[in-house]
Amino acid sequence: MQKITLNSLKLLGLIAVLVVVAVGCGGGGTSGEVDLSDANITVGSKEFTEQLILGQMSILVLENAGATVKDQTRLAGSVATRKALTSGQIDMYWDYTGTGWIVYLGHTKPIEDSQKQYEAVAKEDLKKNGIEWLPPAPANNTYAIAVRSEAADKLGVTKLSDLKPLFQEQPEVATLCAASEFLSRDDGLPGLEKAYGFEFEDISELAEGPIYQATDQGDKCTFGEVFATDGRLAQLDLTVLEDDKSFFPIYNPSLLVNKKVMDQYPQIEKIFAPINKKLTTQELQKLNEKVDVQGQLEDQVAEEWLKENGFI
Repeated sequence: MQKITLNSLKLLGLIAVLVVVAVGCGGGGTSGEVDLSDANITVGSKEFTEQLILGQMSILVLENAGATVKDQTRLAGSVATRKALTSGQIDMYWDYTGTGWIVYLGHTKPIEDSQKQYEAVAKEDLKKNGIEWLPPAPANNTYAIAVRSEAADKLGVTKLSDLKPLFQEQPEVATLCAASEFLSRDDGLPGLEKAYGFEFEDISELAEGPIYQATDQGDKCTFGEVFATDGRLAQLDLTVLEDDKSFFPIYNPSLLVNKKVMDQYPQIEKIFAPINKKLTTQELQKLNEKVDVQGQLEDQVAEEWLKENGFI
């Protein structure tokens, strides 16, 4: 049996102290390098898949840094979620640069350059509303109009400007499945029809999720409103029509944080900076597909991705 010396005991004691200090400063990964142990933060999100995944990522990353986090994800729509942030019900949530510029700040024309769009919305929202927009992810979760591929080939449509002559010749195919928010937003259907000079004859209002299946089946609607980062586009072989007049704004995801919270915990930007850079359109499509196609839970998908990339 090996003899335990006094020096060995001292070494073991030192190791134990270091372990306690490491645990007290948060977990592993990049967020574990920041100490938010005195922070109480409420995270929100809208109700669709991508928002829920991003919301769960935020919760996990903040908890890994030692923060106490309240989950207020799955709020109903953009307007309600935005109001929750401005009223102080939540401290942060992910939104999109185009949505901020058009819907929240009331501009009618998007800025085509993504960096300039971000800078403009971030500057104005901070000045007017005390909302910080962290540097955005490269993904572009733009609205789009999709059609099942066999119908696209049959109808001869590849871009949105093809729809005006098509609807004039075949008004029976001017059918659309869309969610209520898209039907009423300035950067949604009203603006789209005005920009391209066509009009859908028959519109079915559905929740976001069922739109993809309905568009693929083609019974209720020939065309459907979709998100460009949705994993079901490839799985269902839906063709996304080119926005050849660049009507839709750029929708780069960005974490919105109440300025008071950012002033108190500026380390938040350091935690999320490397995460933002990894969130490309293709990466979000894969994450969304795991939930919508493979049936995994949003928090499981978020945790797996964060661990695979060394963020927690």
